[in-house]
Amino acid sequence: MKPDLTVVLASPRGFCAGVDRAIQIVEKALVKFGAPVYVRHEIVHNKFVVENLMAKGAIFVDELDEVPSDRPVIFSAHGVPKSVPDAAKAREMIFVDATCPLVSKVHREVERHQQEGRKIILIGHNNHPEVIGTMGQVPEGSVVLVESVADVAKLPDFKGQELAYATQTTLSVDEAKGIIEALKLKFRHIMGPRKEDICYATTNRQAAAKKVAESVDAMIVIGAPNSSNSLRLVEVARQNGCEKAKLFQRAKDIEWQWLKGAKRLGITAGASAPEVLVEEVIEACRDHFSVNVEEVSTTQENIVFHVPKMLM
Repeated sequence: MKPDLTVVLASPRGFCAGVDRAIQIVEKALVKFGAPVYVRHEIVHNKFVVENLMAKGAIFVDELDEVPSDRPVIFSAHGVPKSVPDAAKAREMIFVDATCPLVSKVHREVERHQQEGRKIILIGHNNHPEVIGTMGQVPEGSVVLVESVADVAKLPDFKGQELAYATQTTLSVDEAKGIIEALKLKFRHIMGPRKEDICYATTNRQAAAKKVAESVDAMIVIGAPNSSNSLRLVEVARQNGCEKAKLFQRAKDIEWQWLKGAKRLGITAGASAPEVLVEEVIEACRDHFSVNVEEVSTTQENIVFHVPKMLM
């Protein structure tokens, strides 16, 4: 007889509007231009999504110079430095920018601050594609990156320099709050965004994960190991009552011995993980347990981002 397991689904979870739009851009580009369509970097951080698009005729490359000039290229949802579209224009390439509109908002903020003479402090993770793209909107040296409160303490005084801060869109809400507080304490007149940079989807998924983590014995986050928002969900679960939280890409990766003794299992998914992977994990749980499914919803999402007109 299988042991009982209550699966508690966090809602919202999975795809956000920016990810959904980016995937649609690749699919519509394949219809419009035919295969192959090239994509610079992973369109979103999810192996399942990338492999599905490859099967349809998308070719993923690291750099623009790997793309033939006569084929269209798509830039990932994380955003790219200005040098990338500039290089595509110089080669007279057809390109489509799939940057999430909420990332583009941060790009415009950073540009505005730089044009108005401010030094910009960016809160984010070093070498993350979004951070590289944001820093690449302005001349080198315009942006200083901080990853922690400790980094803030090491910053110089910037005497006589006007300052502004911006953040990566996929940070831990609580962690970013602490860094912002440290910045405001050190630099009394620092300017911030008119509306916070951490995107609605990151905020909503973390809030739902917090709620679920309070009432479960273990928590699975479905997502990729290079997905910032997925890794943050693991951290949020551990910090809010569920120390036994772990990231898995697919059902086949789950370590079932790790779940031994669990009566209530929370499940959520990062913003680049499709719902089919959540369903796959639930079905895999049914092979090992007698499963009852509950859902905890903290908010409803109805945001939609439209694809560029050239693909309509």
